[in-house]
Amino acid sequence: MTSGEAEVSRRRLISGPGTLLVWLYGVMVVGAVSRSAYQIATEFDRAPLAYALSAVAGLVYGFITYSLVRGGETARRAALACCVAELAGVLTVGTWTLVEPSAFPDATVWSDFGMGYLFIPVILPVSAIYWLRASRSRDGDAA
Repeated sequence: MTSGEAEVSRRRLISGPGTLLVWLYGVMVVGAVSRSAYQIATEFDRAPLAYALSAVAGLVYGFITYSLVRGGETARRAALACCVAELAGVLTVGTWTLVEPSAFPDATVWSDFGMGYLFIPVILPVSAIYWLRASRSRDGDAA
């Protein structure tokens, strides 16, 4: 891939719906990281698993945001892998919080499938996976 083709591929990840994904992931980074940092600093002993999981979610959101902005095929694949892992985490933690609520004395970002965040944590990775797969198809058609 030439540098011109790489630039087109990069722009495609952050154009159209990709721009919205970057913005939403950016908001989730700020929300998850600031919430977990405050909770870890002030009340970690109350719900260490919940607060640690929220911090992990924030890091995952940050990596996906960075990958989308960076663009290129390698970044697209890394973002896709992280989105799949994120979705698995949301589904696992969401199910866990419903089956065994006592395991989480306080909510995580992914509790109840992200209900406290308007279900964005479960909708976002599905949307991102779709976009990243569609952007690969478009790049393949352009080549």
